[in-house]
Amino acid sequence: MRNFTNDNELQIKKFGMLRRYEDSESFLLENLHLACEETANYLVIWCINLEMEEKHDLMEHVSHQTIVMQFILELAKSLEVDPKGCIKAFFSRIKLAEKQYMEAFNDELTSFKERIKTRAEEKIQAAIRETEEEEKQARLGPGGLDPVEVMNSLPISMQDCFEKKDIALLQKVIMELPQEEAECHMKRCIDSGLWVPGPSDGVGDGAATTDNTNSDNTENV
Repeated sequence: MRNFTNDNELQIKKFGMLRRYEDSESFLLENLHLACEETANYLVIWCINLEMEEKHDLMEHVSHQTIVMQFILELAKSLEVDPKGCIKAFFSRIKLAEKQYMEAFNDELTSFKERIKTRAEEKIQAAIRETEEEEKQARLGPGGLDPVEVMNSLPISMQDCFEKKDIALLQKVIMELPQEEAECHMKRCIDSGLWVPGPSDGVGDGAATTDNTNSDNTENV
């Protein structure tokens, strides 16, 4: 498919931009090699990309031509002939505007556009998840913990200390917590990179950092 689309991309896109049935028929009859699965597949992918780029009107335009190509291929399959030999037959039926055939065409076009919107949204969400995961991996601390997740799990009093980078206040808050809980929180802070311990590993000898955290846990997409 790659070689075919590389060699015929401009022609496929030109077909995708046509609207009048007469123009589409003439163009395909002049470019019989475009009546194939590869053209239909390219048009489908193009529609998805257009929807992802929020070019909704253009997506709907190209969708029409995609269904034209798919109906030609389906007609060829039902007759067990080469799609090139079904171009005139398809357009003859369309031009006659047979009610049942036009209803089937329009129903499939509507359904196709909905499928394109769904698929585009799925791909967008997948890309967002992938980006978020990459960002998460990039900010993991020395112990493999995410500083954003650790920050959000801390008691509010400790979060306030880190946001203010107030080591004295942090030391006070730690001292007021049960020893086991305090040690657990500080270990997670160290493993996430929120806290860089000093030589004696004491709270007063280290440094608080919030450079790689986002206090409101929002992402710019």
